Amino acid sequence: MKTALAAAFALIAVAGAAQASSLKSCAVPPSVTPAPAEIPPANEIHTDVPTAAYLLALFWSPEACRAGIPESDQIIQCRENRFGFTVHGLWPNGPDRVHPRYCKPSPPMSPATVKANLCMTPSPWLLQHEWQAHGTCQWDTPEAYFKKARQVRKGLNVPELKPSPDQTMTAGEIRHAFLKRNRGMTAEGLNVRVKDGRLTEVWVCMDLKFKLAACRGGNGAPDAAVARVTPKG
Repeated sequence: MKTALAAAFALIAVAGAAQASSLKSCAVPPSVTPAPAEIPPANEIHTDVPTAAYLLALFWSPEACRAGIPESDQIIQCRENRFGFTVHGLWPNGPDRVHPRYCKPSPPMSPATVKANLCMTPSPWLLQHEWQAHGTCQWDTPEAYFKKARQVRKGLNVPELKPSPDQTMTAGEIRHAFLKRNRGMTAEGLNVRVKDGRLTEVWVCMDLKFKLAACRGGNGAPDAAVARVTPKG
């Protein structure tokens, strides 16, 4: 079964990439099963919070796979592909620490919509979660939400990180990797997320017009902080 599945992935790698996001070629399965609709925690439902800014959260995929977090898909993301940064989500942010979330219920997305976005966000579960938790607060359909996420992501030149031989980088080096590739981006517009000494994500902050802007909630790890960067397999 595993051999047949691997062969199927290999055969559809090129065709699958054409159906998936144009951000990058990747292998997608010939068919996908959408994740079930999420039942949001009652204390996370915030339907009346105004949007004050936006944020594009980028997972460092090798770390997500190493840690085995629920957001990562162990087959599509971690076995059949080798991603660097993937899109965690496009988030409307509120004026303070409370953000718009779970603004309306939503059934599972269509298989076609899931498949079309797997090269950007390679996890059916995470796609459903991001649409329900964040997309429903601003967009009418998941297709419109992920179209905007792709547009924002395509407007960035996201680097491939190259850690030192001991697999570490400073947060400043990670920021610089983004800054030297993106005109108009500033260090204040990046939030480098480090957990337990490991790089997990980089958040790119934007204003209400989706223009690069200073982060409203801080910038994460200071430049001098050393983070372990899980290498791509």
